[in-house]
Amino acid sequence: MATTDEDIASIEHPLLEPDFLERRLYQLKLAGTAANHHTLVCLPTGLGKTTVSLLVTARRLEEVGGKSLMLAPTKPLVQQHAEFYREALRIPDEEIVVFTGDVSPDDRAAMWESATVVLATPQVIENDLVGSRISLADVTHLTFDECHRATGDYAYNYIAERYHADARQPLVTGMSASPGGDEEAILDVCENLGIDEVEVMTEEDADVEEFTHDTDVEWERIDLPEAVLEIRDALNEVITERLEKLKELGVASSTQPDQSQKDLNRMRAELQELINNDQSEGFEGMSIHAEVMKLRQAVTLVETQSVEALRRYFERQRNQARSSGASKASQRMVSDPRVREAMRKAESFDEIHPKYSKARMLLAETLGLEGGERVIVFTESRDTAEALTDFLSDSFDAKRFVGQGDREGSDGMTQNQQQAVLDEFRAGEFEVLVSTSVAEEGLDVPEVDLVLFYEPVPTAIRSIQRKGRTGRQTEGRVVVLMAEDTRDEAYFWISRRREKEMENELRELKGLTPEITEELDDSQQSLTDFEGGDESGAKVDGDEQKADAVGDSSSGSEGVAAGPGLQEFGENNSETGSDKDIGDGADEIDEDVDTPEPHAEGDTVAVVADQREMDANIARELSRREAYEVSLETLDVGDYVLSDRVVVERKSVADFVDSLVGGDRSVFEQVGAMARHYSRPIVVVEGEGLYEQRDVHPNAVRGALSSLAVDFGASVLRTDGEDDTTELLAVIAGREQETADREVSVHGEKGTKTLSEQQEYVVASIAEIGPVTARSLLEEFGTVEAVMIATEDELQEADGVGTVTAERIREVIGSDYTG
Repeated sequence: MATTDEDIASIEHPLLEPDFLERRLYQLKLAGTAANHHTLVCLPTGLGKTTVSLLVTARRLEEVGGKSLMLAPTKPLVQQHAEFYREALRIPDEEIVVFTGDVSPDDRAAMWESATVVLATPQVIENDLVGSRISLADVTHLTFDECHRATGDYAYNYIAERYHADARQPLVTGMSASPGGDEEAILDVCENLGIDEVEVMTEEDADVEEFTHDTDVEWERIDLPEAVLEIRDALNEVITERLEKLKELGVASSTQPDQSQKDLNRMRAELQELINNDQSEGFEGMSIHAEVMKLRQAVTLVETQSVEALRRYFERQRNQARSSGASKASQRMVSDPRVREAMRKAESFDEIHPKYSKARMLLAETLGLEGGERVIVFTESRDTAEALTDFLSDSFDAKRFVGQGDREGSDGMTQNQQQAVLDEFRAGEFEVLVSTSVAEEGLDVPEVDLVLFYEPVPTAIRSIQRKGRTGRQTEGRVVVLMAEDTRDEAYFWISRRREKEMENELRELKGLTPEITEELDDSQQSLTDFEGGDESGAKVDGDEQKADAVGDSSSGSEGVAAGPGLQEFGENNSETGSDKDIGDGADEIDEDVDTPEPHAEGDTVAVVADQREMDANIARELSRREAYEVSLETLDVGDYVLSDRVVVERKSVADFVDSLVGGDRSVFEQVGAMARHYSRPIVVVEGEGLYEQRDVHPNAVRGALSSLAVDFGASVLRTDGEDDTTELLAVIAGREQETADREVSVHGEKGTKTLSEQQEYVVASIAEIGPVTARSLLEEFGTVEAVMIATEDELQEADGVGTVTAERIREVIGSDYTG
């Protein structure tokens, strides 16, 4: 008998819209655990990880209050989550806000104060935290979507550290269909996010199995025509010749054109070593290496994409070679007779590429013969996405879906355009979506009948994300096109191996949760600091809470019924678990967590950093320190303002030398602007090898340093690296503001100052008395004019003005100008 809407049990909760969420036991179990622990939720794509996070958010907001913050890596994904939250939560829409780079920093600061749920890209939240625009103190639930990104310097890591340190009652949920390629990678993600519990469900679990269907993966082998192979072989011949030159330099061990990326990276490192040792062969070899990389990209396009994609690539290379400042590598490549011949053959190629033909045939089978409604075609190349969309549009209703960045010969899509295309695809207004990787991660692309990979994907995470677009409600089909005897085949084997490793790892994780948790407890010593633990390391009592958590780790309904917090979500029509007597488990969080106070307010050292300096870690590191408050602005003068008189321009050794010999703005122009607006300009030169850069003679560098000091009055300071620079800036800012009692004041900005600010600026510049004394004088005398004509005795009537300061002021005002 068919199931009707009335037969489907739904989840009830005071903050959830009635009859909106279908009751799925596996989601309730995961939400029960995540409501009581910092939890990594691993669930196959399309099975409702977002619903799990939503359930935890609803419970936390009702029981604890505060705010909820959900982070997702892309703007379309953030918008999608926002729509879902507004539909599902009984919270006014104006209290569910979206933070992306399209919203101004000032607007974000105001919206944060009144918001209950914030959905944002991580870079925006990172910037707002570094710039002291928002506080995480009241955030009671933080979700990291696609949390496998929490590696290296990704913004998730900084946000997690600040959250655990600043929040009064933190709770973290990480979500991913593919958290990492091995146990070490998964543990790394957990440690970076402060996670101490892992919950894994696979399609083999009974509660999950009923919501999934088999997804067949078919590999279609494609034979390339002779004309395409001739183009490839001509390009490979040039690559071989260039590798022979690198072999003569002693950095290449083979001249085979299909060198691995690992070998090419090793060659580049060895060439950089030659450059560092001031050997001219290094510069020559680096240029040849750059040409090899360009040629390899051309080979990859003709082998795995299409001749049309290669044509577009060649056109861009030609334009680059003609532009001013073009690299020798670009010029040499496009002028080589064999490359020019390959270009000519690509332009005259008028056959249908066999991958195009196979794609059209598969779409005709799915949408025509089999009565399908929707197909997604994924490709690595934007050129291919655009050319393939044009080709398929002759037979089907097809649209492209690409990223936002524009480039030569290719217009990106705005966030609104991306959203409009997805809305149309969901509504069935067209049948074929041709997408680059932007649609892979988490986007709620509707159920499709076929996912077509234009080429194999060598990364397990991305392959899993793509396949998740089919097979949710009915049997789905996945087809991968693979060109014979090309890089496609290498990627095929890499992809199969990595996906098998991922599947095995997730299965092992299910049985290893206690051991993994124990390993996290052993290695995450910083969690006690994150969670405000005392000296004995007190934090959430993991053993007690685990004892209160899910009693049966199996996926059956008995284990779910015993899960903590499941009773918080009722149901309209369910016979399972409705009469169980289950303990709440919420009180333990409030009572056991020794919550930290937010950063102390009061006397802090202020630093204003240029927004563009976020590429470095200096502003982030200073923002971690309780005694420092960082503001982010777009500075017209300098990179860091440390007081009303000190501004710092930071340059790496390479940037410093580059600014001497070219670039849009020389270091002398920059320091000249600093000296006009600040009395103590500082240039920090960061790194080693100052006299070993490029083809600049050491005496030229010494001359530049001398000029900066003598002609511009700038202090030139050397540091070993970012860490050393951070400490130096911290010391200077502290000395200026705490010892010298000066305030931070940004000068030289384009924005117009208020009349009061202009008056303070004029008076503050007299004998460098600073803004504090300037305000005292203006409050005493009322006008700038009155200050200027006051006697020494009258000046001393103002707070903070003594005999010495009064004498200096009168000396500056009353002395003759000698010129």
